Amino acid sequence: MAKRDQSFEGITQKFSRNIYATNKGRLRLAVLERDLQAWLPQPGNAAKLRVLDVGGGLGQLSMLFAQAGCEVTHTDISAEIVGEAQALHEQHGLAQHYTYHVAPLQGLPELLQQRYDIVLCHAVLEWLVDPQQALVTLKQLMHANGRLSLMFYNRDAKILANIIFGNFDYVQADLSVKKTVRMSPQQPINPNEMRQWLEALQLKVTQRTGVRCFHDYLRNRDDQKRFEELLALELRYNQQSPFVDIGRYLHWQIEHA
Repeated sequence: MAKRDQSFEGITQKFSRNIYATNKGRLRLAVLERDLQAWLPQPGNAAKLRVLDVGGGLGQLSMLFAQAGCEVTHTDISAEIVGEAQALHEQHGLAQHYTYHVAPLQGLPELLQQRYDIVLCHAVLEWLVDPQQALVTLKQLMHANGRLSLMFYNRDAKILANIIFGNFDYVQADLSVKKTVRMSPQQPINPNEMRQWLEALQLKVTQRTGVRCFHDYLRNRDDQKRFEELLALELRYNQQSPFVDIGRYLHWQIEHA
């Protein structure tokens, strides 16, 4: 059977429980919010930034920009998830800052017919059949002075975690399994390949952050519940070597070279 891009249509509640409602999801959101503070418009700045959230899921992260008065376009391939995001934004009194579209990443340039000051693309590329081509599309959506916030599932971290937990055969088999797990990213991305793809597109990384540099390696599940302590350690170390490179996800802030 040919591979196809992953959608979470029909399993939104499970998706929310497994990702957003866990300490893993809370850590991820807190790190992104810290990283993106510098991209928010200054108070009193009359120029509204146009922000595009690609594969925006339930739309929590983009609320940071909506609260700052930005015009946000929220997109996702799942109509169910877009509906849940809109409901969340209405609950917080922010829906007037949003435009919503149900569409795949690949169709966005033709659908939207504009470019954006900030493009957000978090935990999307690892669910696609062709993440390299997706980068080409994301660049098309960036304004000439635009910026891209890209977070992707780190293949190196997946190898490390499986070795730590003794899954040697899985690593020797190049992380391949016969049965696909729907809630597990189908294509973790090699950071070296990502660097090459970005260089070929004349895009440069201005800031690198590891996301969940410690949580996923803890053998004691009770330690994974110590959220405030883990978050403090994340924020202290996750932009420093060697910790920046072992995050389960990598968050790269990107501009035109």
